[in-house]
Amino acid sequence: MAQFELACGDAVAWLKSMPDASVDLVITDPPYESLEKHRARGTTTRLKESKASSNKWFSIFPNTRFVDLFVEVHRVLKKDRHFYLFCDQETMFVAKPLAEEVGFKFWKPLVWDKQKIGMGYHYRARYEFILFFEKGKRNLASLKVPDILEVPRVHGGYPTEKPVGLMRTLIQQSTRVDEVVMDPFMGSGSAGVAAVLEGRHFRGSDLHPDAVELARGRLVDAGGADLRVR
Repeated sequence: MAQFELACGDAVAWLKSMPDASVDLVITDPPYESLEKHRARGTTTRLKESKASSNKWFSIFPNTRFVDLFVEVHRVLKKDRHFYLFCDQETMFVAKPLAEEVGFKFWKPLVWDKQKIGMGYHYRARYEFILFFEKGKRNLASLKVPDILEVPRVHGGYPTEKPVGLMRTLIQQSTRVDEVVMDPFMGSGSAGVAAVLEGRHFRGSDLHPDAVELARGRLVDAGGADLRVR
């Protein structure tokens, strides 16, 4: 049975508590700094106070902390493993060179096509980038998967919630059964749910306790075994 372990706290501090080379895949979506600019312009609802989305869920992760994050992600990943980072077009140009500096090889940005347009100026947003990094060398499970992943966005869920189907594709491509998937900014736990459904173990953390408990419930419902209660 797939097992999971969740924590509440700062992502970098939590990663520092993890052993070296203990994880097979990291997938994560930090609340990047440019979100504040989009919110000020009125081009995103991701951080607005509303019934569907509330600022209490987020503490912006500043660009100045990316090096610390990438150093720890690189350390906890085993050799010959992958790292996926969700981000927007502005953050991509900040994050890519910093991740390369700490030792990751950058392959390409994958494009998540959300299939329905969102908010935005000029051309309204319909996609998000997923930066694909590698530590060492590991083949993907299938070469038939395109670099544009067409999966509908989640409506009415947790703020910034990622579709489980999208996460399952990344996990299928980059891990094997019984390996460990990690998300230090897990939110409502979509990566964890996908991991459990694919027979992988999950380690996740979030800064907000309500998010951790929401993720815990989703993982149990998906059939995961909570290591906290063992």
